[in-house]
Amino acid sequence: MAPRRQFLFTLAAGALGTLPGLLLTPVARAAKAYEVTHTEAQWKAMLTPEQFQVLRQAGTERPYSSPLDKEKRIGTFSCAGCKLPLFSSTTKFDSRTGWPSFYQPMDNSVEKTSDNSLGMSRDEVLCRRCGGHLGHVFDDGPPPTGLRYCMNGLAMAFTVQT
Repeated sequence: MAPRRQFLFTLAAGALGTLPGLLLTPVARAAKAYEVTHTEAQWKAMLTPEQFQVLRQAGTERPYSSPLDKEKRIGTFSCAGCKLPLFSSTTKFDSRTGWPSFYQPMDNSVEKTSDNSLGMSRDEVLCRRCGGHLGHVFDDGPPPTGLRYCMNGLAMAFTVQT
């Protein structure tokens, strides 16, 4: 039953992600001072339009659209907005959801907040340093944490360990 549920969830998320403005609408956030801040115009100049939509407007990329979902080399996944290291490749796993998934972030790298959009309650994951939207965390991951940090590939950059 779990593979079918996962397939249906991925299918529904992909369909929703293609509807303009539904998942790509800015999420109302409480004002918080972050270490790295820029004006909207500066963020738009620094990021691609797709990265801006995900990181700064809490958008969601289409499932299976990110090359980082299939990334298997040893290295570090960092915030595309401020370059803060977020996840080690040693904590990455194939969740078969179509998004890069990890069972644990690096120390002092992310923060969680409540996301009650789309008629459900989820834990949104933000970059601790710039407040960029990375994705969501769920409690259906593998050991040792049992968590699945389901991240947008557009929100991250990958650096190969040398």
